[in-house]
Amino acid sequence: MSGAFFVSFDGPKATGKTTVLEAVAAALREDGRYQVVSLCEKELDPFRSETLGLIKALTAHPSRDLESLVCERLAAGRSWITNNIVCKQAAGSVVLMDRWYPSDAAFRRTVPFADILAMNLDRQVQIPDLHVAVVTAPDISWARAQARPKGLSSVVINSKEDHVNSTEAFDLAAARQNWLSCRNEGSVAQATLQITTRIHRSAR
Repeated sequence: MSGAFFVSFDGPKATGKTTVLEAVAAALREDGRYQVVSLCEKELDPFRSETLGLIKALTAHPSRDLESLVCERLAAGRSWITNNIVCKQAAGSVVLMDRWYPSDAAFRRTVPFADILAMNLDRQVQIPDLHVAVVTAPDISWARAQARPKGLSSVVINSKEDHVNSTEAFDLAAARQNWLSCRNEGSVAQATLQITTRIHRSAR
């Protein structure tokens, strides 16, 4: 590889993105072929507090203009992360990012996903070498969310109907973009093997 191999993990709430990412990171480190760097978009975004304020305002007063502003702020955060974190990783390493393009707001409101991608490309946000869509049937992810102490943990999704709509929109966008679909409805080991196999094949 001439630079770091960048892998993003996206998906609706409670599909197990972080769990799968952590399992993939552990498997790659055990394999020993690559230096592995695990990152989380929301922990790195310097504009996160401001963006959360905008998302809360969007939830209270939905509008396309406000949603577009939310998506622009998220793209600005990714641009900063690209320039200050992702681009500085060592050649030959594998960078695993927890969330990248999507947001809850983007997948349940009015701004087309193609427009969201354009916002990111305009700001020279790093394009993943491998974009993993971690998905489940919405009934499964909803049940998982209800079983955990923090629940769904979403500012913008407040009902099962919202969650179903968000899941359907995400699945459609992932299929159109030809992302690697990882159905995390069985064991985490199965999901991990699917993704690590793809990384070993592609990160050469």
